[in-house]
Amino acid sequence: MRPTRMEIVGSFLAIRWDDGGESILGLEELRRNCQCARCAGEVDVTGRLHRMGPPPVYTPASFELAHWEPMGNYAVQLRWGDGHDTGIFPFERLRALGQDDDGADPNAGSNSTDGPAGASPTPE
Repeated sequence: MRPTRMEIVGSFLAIRWDDGGESILGLEELRRNCQCARCAGEVDVTGRLHRMGPPPVYTPASFELAHWEPMGNYAVQLRWGDGHDTGIFPFERLRALGQDDDGADPNAGSNSTDGPAGASPTPE
């Protein structure tokens, strides 16, 4: 599963997947779900969570997606308007974040050719 198109639409990231499904992710939710060591902490071998300093302080720029870059064939690295760029989002995680609470992708199987998923996987 890989994205074929990604586009920022207002305060959302729209992703079209190679299986024809689509995901619409809120940028604020996406940023708040960053799993990097700075944002989420890091678990040691004994299972204890260690924070890398104080928790993030968010500003409006924290929720502006400035750039993204593919990381191999498994993930995308997001760069935010406040300069934060250490979060790597595996494709499976992005797909899961775009699903409803019942696990169904609300946009799966959409046949629409219109809509937000009309850009290339990386911004120009």
